Amino acid sequence: MTDETTHFGFQSVPLGEKQDRVNEVFRSVASRYDLMNDLMSAGLHRLWKDNLISTLRPPKDRPFRHLDVAGGTGDIAFRILDSGGPQTRVTVLDINGEMLKVGAERAGRRYEGRIDFVEANAEELPLESSTYDAYTIAFGIRNVPRIDAALREAHRVLKSGGRFLCLEFSKVDVPLIDKIYDVYSFNIIPRMGQMVTGDAESYQYLVESIRKFPPPAAFARMIEEAGFRRVTYRQLTAGVVAIHSGWKI
Repeated sequence: MTDETTHFGFQSVPLGEKQDRVNEVFRSVASRYDLMNDLMSAGLHRLWKDNLISTLRPPKDRPFRHLDVAGGTGDIAFRILDSGGPQTRVTVLDINGEMLKVGAERAGRRYEGRIDFVEANAEELPLESSTYDAYTIAFGIRNVPRIDAALREAHRVLKSGGRFLCLEFSKVDVPLIDKIYDVYSFNIIPRMGQMVTGDAESYQYLVESIRKFPPPAAFARMIEEAGFRRVTYRQLTAGVVAIHSGWKI
């Protein structure tokens, strides 16, 4: 047994319990997850994700194997397949089967032979080492109980020269905007979640989890400690989100 604890939003919970709690959150909101993303961000999440794909620049003229983690609904994977060439293949990996069902239904037969969906844990990827050209995780790393383990696994499965990209909420540090953002996050988003999904508690957790995530410079150091080099980050929309990048060299 371990006495280790971690955070679940603002609560302190045993490390082994966090994943089950996170799974329940996403089971609860899976069917309306993308709708809530549009409502909560006023559609900005689409621009942030497009920016991530522009940073990745999947090639159009050669084979490209990509791993998208915590991407069950397919939002990132579909963008990569649309942006890349016909030899682009994407594995969507998520620990939550309900989210993967949503993604598979959305994909239909459109990307047949170019996409597969895998239910697995980011901390223990059931994938061969040095297999993928790139790895993305969008708005998912903060929900992983052992972030350092997930980063090490990302490094392991990437080929030499492969790229890690993470899109995640960051720290708003613009005076006045930070206060408005806090009021919106803690007062409006849970109520919106209740109205749209019937679940305010899950969105209260999601808001709290953003505040518990390391600041961008600290997270960049974690990426470096996992073995990545040329680590950088770029904040968007007054610091609401950041795109983190690292290379396996």
